[in-house]
Amino acid sequence: MSSDDFPRYGPEAVADALEGTDPLEPTIVGVVLAGGTSSRFGSANKLLAELDGEPLIRHATRTLVDAPLSDVVVVLGYEAEAVRAALSGIDARTVYNPDYEEGLSTSVEKAIRVVGTPKTDAVMFLPGDMPAVDSSTVELLVNAYRAELGTALAAAFDGHRGNPVLFDRRHFDALLEVTGDVGGLPVLSQSDDNARIETNDPGVLRDIDTTTDLRHRG
Repeated sequence: MSSDDFPRYGPEAVADALEGTDPLEPTIVGVVLAGGTSSRFGSANKLLAELDGEPLIRHATRTLVDAPLSDVVVVLGYEAEAVRAALSGIDARTVYNPDYEEGLSTSVEKAIRVVGTPKTDAVMFLPGDMPAVDSSTVELLVNAYRAELGTALAAAFDGHRGNPVLFDRRHFDALLEVTGDVGGLPVLSQSDDNARIETNDPGVLRDIDTTTDLRHRG
């Protein structure tokens, strides 16, 4: 998570922009990136570790399901069947990325190839190890996009860029070109139409990488 020189808009600016325009009514698909091997967490799969009585992956997925998105897809990889089972009862589709060991970019690519149809205007990505993002934050990014404040938008808190991140379809080809263990950051950084959307949500900066992170969140 970091600070950038992107244009910055807070909730009031988003609301003003939304009122001052004829807002878009886009089709936005939410994507939970859940294919990683959790190498820093030890031998266990961190997405299956419990927080407040539920696996982390359920928290992250519910964040998107409870937001005003057209569809939610979870990209699986490591221990796919166990992660899929942990999502039982949640209204989200799952897809499997067989190349997950080659890095996060392969899950981004899998998502774009699955959901990046002509009917999809934008995709919003949230890592599966971020259980504390509020659904209202997702809605704020959706509204910023509807108000045409940018086509590559990142949630932020206290000046620091975090997740989720939204990309308009104009960036889909660039996302397909990213390689290695990175997500959409290169595309976000290089876009000439990017912005940070300031939230009141510290959860946009809080991922769970280690067992210590989990203990501090519990």
